[in-house]
Amino acid sequence: MTTEILMAVTLLSIWLSILLGMFTLAGAVKFWLKNSQTRVRIATLRRYPTVSIVVPAHNEALVIGETVKALLRLNYPSDKIELLLYSDNSTDDTTAVMKEVVSHPLYASRQVKIINRQGTGGKAGVLNDALKIARGEYIAVYDADAMPEANALYFLVKKILEDPKRYVAAFGRNKTRNAKQNFLTRCINQEIIVTQRIQHIATWEMFRIGRIPGTNFIVQRDFVQQIGGWRLGALTEDTDISFKIMQTGKLIALAYNSEAFQQEPEHLRDYYYQRLRWAKGNYQVVLLNDKHLFDHTNWRVKLEVIYYTCTYFWFNAAIILSNFIFLINFTCWCLAFFNPTLKLPFALDQSNIYMMQVLLLNWVLMVILYMLQINIAMATQYGQATTGQIWLSLLSYFTYSQLFIVVSLHALLQMLADKLLKRDQTHWVKTKRFID
Repeated sequence: MTTEILMAVTLLSIWLSILLGMFTLAGAVKFWLKNSQTRVRIATLRRYPTVSIVVPAHNEALVIGETVKALLRLNYPSDKIELLLYSDNSTDDTTAVMKEVVSHPLYASRQVKIINRQGTGGKAGVLNDALKIARGEYIAVYDADAMPEANALYFLVKKILEDPKRYVAAFGRNKTRNAKQNFLTRCINQEIIVTQRIQHIATWEMFRIGRIPGTNFIVQRDFVQQIGGWRLGALTEDTDISFKIMQTGKLIALAYNSEAFQQEPEHLRDYYYQRLRWAKGNYQVVLLNDKHLFDHTNWRVKLEVIYYTCTYFWFNAAIILSNFIFLINFTCWCLAFFNPTLKLPFALDQSNIYMMQVLLLNWVLMVILYMLQINIAMATQYGQATTGQIWLSLLSYFTYSQLFIVVSLHALLQMLADKLLKRDQTHWVKTKRFID
C-alpha cells in the first residue's frame, strides 16, 4: 500500500510540474507573438528623472574598469546620473582602477563618488549605505561585472514612466559575456536565456509579476526607504526585496529591451558555489514568506511563494523519487533474468512493466519540454537559434540540469546547519572573474 501511495504522489507531482512548464511556455510564446515584430525606437522621454547608479564591488579589479566605462557611456543625460562606486573591503586594486577610469578628462564633469567602504553586510550593506547618500529619484544597481548596453538605463526609465504610480521598479535582462568559453558557460547561457526570455516574460505577461535580478534594475529611492531597504543577511537580496515590493501591491515592471552583459563562472567549482548561495537564498525567502499563504497579503506574493515552494521543495522531491523508483525497478528487472520469481517493488499491475513505461514516458516528456523551452527562448534572440543549440540542450538535460537537484539538496542541508550553528551569512561570497 505504501509503495502505491508513493508512486501515485510522485507521478501526480511530475505531471503537475510538466503542466506548469507548458503553461509558462505558452505565456512566453503569447508575449513574443505580440512583440517580436515591434520596431524599437529611441524617442525622447517626456522627462528624465535623476538616477543614482550604485556599483557594489569587492575585489573586482579585473572587471570594474570596463563596467565603469560602460556606465559613463550610457545614453542618458549625464547631468541626471549620479554614479556611486563602492569598493567594499577590497584588498586588491579595485579602488585604484576606479580612480584611474574616472580621472580621465572626458569624465571631468561627471558626478562620480568612489567610496572605500570597510563596513559589514556584504552587498545588502552596500546598498543600504548608498540609500542614505543617494540623491537620485531612482536607484539603479549594476554588479561590478555587468556592462550595460548603451540604452539599458533609458529602457528601464521608459518602462517606469508608463505608470510611475504602480511601477516602483523596473528590471531588464542580463546576457552572458563569456557564453562561448566552454561547455559550462554554453549551458549557463541557455539557462539564463530561458529564465529571462521564457520564465520572466511569462510571469509578467500572465500575472504582471516581476522579479528583481541582482543587476540591471532601477527602483524608486523613496519607496525603498519606506519598506526598510535591503534586508541584511539575505543571501539573495534581489529575491528578498522583490517579495517586499509585492507585499505593498506595487509592481516590478519588465523592460525586456534593457540589456547588460555579465560574466558567468567558467569552472564547475565556481559555478557550484555560486548556485549554492542562490539556492540557499531562495530557500530563506520561501521560509520567510510562507506565512503569507494564509494571511491577507497581495495575491502575487502567494503565487510566488507557491512557485518557489513547488520548484525547490515539491517538484525537486518528485524528480528524486521518480529517479529512485525507476532505478530500483530497472535493477530488479535486470536481476529477474537470473531470478524469474523476483518482482518489481514499484509496479501498477502483475505484469510489472507498466510502471517502467509510465516513468519512461515522464522522462521523455520532461526532455521534450526542456528542449522546447530552450530552443524557443533561443529563437527570440538574434543568432542563437542554431542546430548546435538543439544538440546542446539535449546533452545539458542529462548533465548540467541534473546539477540543480544536487545543489538544491546541498543548499537545504547547509541552510539547516547554518540555523543550528548560528553561522553568519552577511559576508561577500565572491564569484571568480576573468579578463575578457
